[in-house]
Amino acid sequence: MKIAVIGAGIIGVTTAYELAQDGHEVTVFERRLAAAEEGSFAIAGMVAPAYTTPWSAPGMPSKIISHLLSRHAPVRLRWPLSRSELGWMWRSWRACQPEAYAANRARMQRLAGYSRERLHQISSDLQLEFDRSEGHLVLLRSAKDQAQIQPSLQVLRDAGVPFKEMSTDEARKIEPALNPDTAFHGAVHLPQDEVGNCRQFALLLKNEAQRQGVHFAFSTTVEAIEGGAGATLHLAGEPEPQRFDAAVLCAGVDSARLLRPLGLKIPLAAVHGYSVSAAVREPLNAPRSAVMDERYKINITRLGHRVRAAGTAELGGDPARQRDGTIQTLFKVLHDWFPGAAQLSSGVQIWKGSRPMLPDGPPLLGASGVPGLWLNLGHGASGWSLSCGSARAVADLIGGRTPQIDLEGLDRSRLGL
Repeated sequence: MKIAVIGAGIIGVTTAYELAQDGHEVTVFERRLAAAEEGSFAIAGMVAPAYTTPWSAPGMPSKIISHLLSRHAPVRLRWPLSRSELGWMWRSWRACQPEAYAANRARMQRLAGYSRERLHQISSDLQLEFDRSEGHLVLLRSAKDQAQIQPSLQVLRDAGVPFKEMSTDEARKIEPALNPDTAFHGAVHLPQDEVGNCRQFALLLKNEAQRQGVHFAFSTTVEAIEGGAGATLHLAGEPEPQRFDAAVLCAGVDSARLLRPLGLKIPLAAVHGYSVSAAVREPLNAPRSAVMDERYKINITRLGHRVRAAGTAELGGDPARQRDGTIQTLFKVLHDWFPGAAQLSSGVQIWKGSRPMLPDGPPLLGASGVPGLWLNLGHGASGWSLSCGSARAVADLIGGRTPQIDLEGLDRSRLGL
């Protein structure tokens, strides 16, 4: 089939690759100049099925309220909030009920486990070399942090995920560069979690897709989609539309705009995350892999010759404006744990990016209900962890095959669409 993929973030690139693997003629449309320029650009890089869970969890509303006046809040609301963002918050808080959370958590972790397997298979088959490392150390600053994490650890036990609760001395053996002057209560080590450079992988896979015949149309904005007998795309600046047998929508937050004229009101919100990246100043003072500060929900990751601190969730406000206080939180956490790791006097990259998030957590995969149009969107902060599995599943559906993973609750019926 002749298939269009809209969006060249990590979701769009993996989707294009899988469709090309199946023998389809694929064209990718991307409004930016290159692949992975928006939400996939400078993320922490965690591939952590155990921590791939909905943010709509029991107790989250009260946590958000308690963070409103906190200087270093991991979740923050910014003004003004639009009407759609307020509606999204209401739906998100309703999804915090224990039964809904448990169901959505199971869906995301099932997909994340499958996606990690597919990531490893692709990387092995294509011999892709990108910055990556294994292991994930969650640092607990206090006994209160240790007590609060216990329900999450029970979930891991129930799922058979290997982890180890450890003392501070044991944690320092895993990450010897941890600041000796920063006291903490203990840690949790997850040996099967890993770190990978998402953007680097996306660019490498884009090159492989091109070798298989995929055409990438960069600096090209899709203005509208028509369904029916196939899919028709109207492109900015082009008088004639382009017609395809099918199209897959992977356009991040912009997907909602494209779907609205088709009668599909997808509750997508741009939940912004931040990161700071810098060159390693002294390798002995840098992390070996991934460290997460459980209190501030900040990940510190080693990506080759760079260190990155990433995290926070910000809803509302001006998407183009970076909040200085949030950036200072990233620097604070990086300095708390690895004060000599990064060269911060010059060349520091500061990034703010939008994650297209659905109110209850899991993405939408599969048929849109509009003939010729398929969905692979709404992965939120877990896009990297879910990308390869989502792409393979959607490609299987388009090809009329049964996916290798149970997609219960991952289609549009979950949201009543």
